[in-house]
Amino acid sequence: MQWLSQLSAEVRQYLIVTGNYWAFTLTDGALRMLVVLHFHQLGYSPLQVAGLFLFYEIFGVVTNLLGGWLGARVGLNRTMNLGLLLQVVALLMLTVPASALTVVWVMAAQALSGIAKDLNKMSAKSSIKLLLPDDQQGALYRWVALLTGSKNALKGLGFFLGGVLLTTLGFAGAVLLLALLLALVWLLSRRLLKRELGRASGKPKFRELLSKSRTINLLSAARLFLFAARDVWFVIALPVYLSSVFGWDFWQVGGFMACWVIGYGLVQTQAPRFTERRDRLPDGRVAAYWVAGLSVLPGLIALGLLWQGANVWILLGGLLLFGVVFAVNSSLHSYLIVAGARRDGVSLDVGFYYMSNALGRLLGTLLSGWVYQSAGLVACLGWSCGLLITATLISLALPRAAPIR
Repeated sequence: MQWLSQLSAEVRQYLIVTGNYWAFTLTDGALRMLVVLHFHQLGYSPLQVAGLFLFYEIFGVVTNLLGGWLGARVGLNRTMNLGLLLQVVALLMLTVPASALTVVWVMAAQALSGIAKDLNKMSAKSSIKLLLPDDQQGALYRWVALLTGSKNALKGLGFFLGGVLLTTLGFAGAVLLLALLLALVWLLSRRLLKRELGRASGKPKFRELLSKSRTINLLSAARLFLFAARDVWFVIALPVYLSSVFGWDFWQVGGFMACWVIGYGLVQTQAPRFTERRDRLPDGRVAAYWVAGLSVLPGLIALGLLWQGANVWILLGGLLLFGVVFAVNSSLHSYLIVAGARRDGVSLDVGFYYMSNALGRLLGTLLSGWVYQSAGLVACLGWSCGLLITATLISLALPRAAPIR
């Protein structure tokens, strides 16, 4: 503990925020895999499984918008701790007997989990802006990349954990264990997190929820299509395809998707190496280049599957390459929004942006179930390609940064 006391107050707060985000993400990834695999095992169709996450994504949209306003009024420490507590409640809701796990009950628990996830995420991303001065943009990029990448690596571990826990403890036992662990994190966070972090100097009005910045609006629109393009084939279609077409067991599906997301997260932490230049920080032009490159990959995977049929190596190889390029896109976007947000009331801009992120996930999740059930995985990949082209066209309008003098 001595080395911890020697760190600056800002770094200590960064570590606490990151630790909270890690713990939450681990339970969130595990819960998603538990729900997908458990209800697929019970005979739910892909579209029905997607429907279980409907409120999760809808309430995520609302929470990001209102949560940014709430964080600016009461402080980010309170919104982060509230997110942790709500996730504990959502997990405990799923420990009821199997006969009580109706569709409505599960959707309600997922709605609460969606609120919790986006309160926690908005609070974590907004906090970083306040822990560094405005003249340290390079350091800001690296801190955002580390937080974002490490979070996704933990989410991947959560996917694997969900598959293992479902196999060993069953559904109810798994969610109970996750709830107990996260409750401990909540208690520690209440004690350690700085009290006034992120509270705006004035009380922002409710009408300030919508961003007035053209740059923030463009970034938000591009983010919507970027994440819809990922989830249209990754969230429902891919795990069901691996299970039903290739005959993979639950732990194999969870394990592979865990490895994918862990690798994706590790690449995110290294995004500054790929996108920074010595004389210029990444800007809208760089974002447009990277999403344009990404838009080609789903089409190539789809062509490979049409040519070779259900070839596991084409699918997995394409997915790994997609993950690398998508990771850089995601980390770059996360930096651009934090860098472009207002310092006073930062959570308003960040919340609005991640509202679009949640809306993209909602669109992608619904499309994933519907398109896969009606037309298969290749059609999902085609939709992904079209959504990424749209994100590219929007990104072309983003401003370019001046060179560093």
